[in-house]
Formats: sequence, structure tokens, C-alpha cells
Amino acid sequence: MLKIRPIEFKGNIFTLLVLYIKNYTAEVIKNYILKKIKKYPIFLKNTPIVINISYLPHLINWNNIYNAIISTGLHIVGITKDFHRNFQKDILRSGLPIFSEGKNIFNIMNVLKKKNYSENRYYNQPKIITHPVRSGQKIFVHSKDLIITNNVSAGAELIADGDIHIYGIMRGRVLAGMNGDITRNIFCTKCFAELISIAGEYLLSDQIPIHFLGKGVHIYLKNNILFIYPLL
Repeated sequence: MLKIRPIEFKGNIFTLLVLYIKNYTAEVIKNYILKKIKKYPIFLKNTPIVINISYLPHLINWNNIYNAIISTGLHIVGITKDFHRNFQKDILRSGLPIFSEGKNIFNIMNVLKKKNYSENRYYNQPKIITHPVRSGQKIFVHSKDLIITNNVSAGAELIADGDIHIYGIMRGRVLAGMNGDITRNIFCTKCFAELISIAGEYLLSDQIPIHFLGKGVHIYLKNNILFIYPLL
């Protein structure tokens, strides 16, 4: 009889939003988050997040801010390591893990792999999906481009090491260059994305200029800034 292991550890990729706290008044933070959740309920409701408190003065009450955030329904899964040492006891007491931010990891990877990218720009054959991508679906492709010839629903997630092409309506989260490759691109024919990201740099829907919504766009990364241009 085949013996089944009771547990198994496996690597996986998860995308987490980083919430940058720039105001130290708990009520202001809570109200602003609730306003955002009301505007983007599918995207933000019960979302796991990492908190960045590097902007906060060291004399504020961390517990008040922590309670204000969790009262909105967001799930705090960790804190970025860039914070004043005076916060350390309160953070450790709350039991939250401390993370390095993804974009810092990506920047290190870019330095280490830049030569490889310049010499070997060829990925495997692209993954092509012809059916609609429904809300809640997550598609990840390793070392290749991802091509969708249908619509992507809100709440769906597309992740690829290579470029991502969407020949349909683009909603949901779209993340290219997930291995840190800053040369990757996103192309779509109708842009309504909740989040777009290349090599760890990202924009939320309300950061995308309104004149690009519903239009065909080309998104690429230059000097750690995401640029959006219309498709000709």
C-alpha cells in the first residue's frame, strides 16, 4: 500500500499587496481603507496585505494603527523590515512576521541576472489560453510568455515570467516578469485591470490614467517606473 505523507512542503508564488502607512491617525487610516474597499470590493475585501510603516514617526501607538487596519477586514500577514527600532517590541508582540519587500529582492536579482538576460532572451514556447479566465482563477506560467485570446474577469490573476498578451478585456491582476526580468511587457486590447505589475513594480486601477481605460495599451518598465502607451 502506498504510504501518504501527512504533510508536504512545496514552494509556490503568491502576490501580496503592500500597504504604505503615511498617516499616524488610526481613524483617518481606517476611513480611507474602508473607502477603498467600497470602491474595489472584489479586489480588496478580505485581502491579505503586508504593512510598510517606514514613514511613521517612532512615537506613535502601533497597536492603535494595527487594530484600525484589521477592523476593516484586511488581513495583515506581515510587516516590511524597514521600520524604526522603537516599533520592534510591539510588532514582535503582535506575532507578525517581518518581510523583505519584493521589489528589493527583484532589484538584487536584476543585478545578478542582467548578463543572462542580455545573452539569452529566448523563453520556451508561450502558454496559450483560448477560454475566458473566470473570477478566482489563478494562472501561472514559468519561463515563458502567456497569451490569452479571451476575456479576463475581475478577481482573476495572471502571472508569468515572460510577457503577457491579452486579446480581450483585461480585468483582474496581471503580473509579468515575476522572476525579476525588467525587460518584460504587458499588452492588452481593452485595459480595465485591478493591478498591473512588471518585476515587482505595480500600479492599482486608480493609478492608471483614465484615458487608458478600455483602450489597447502596451505596458513596460523603465527606471523602476511603469509606463503605459496606447497600442497603435
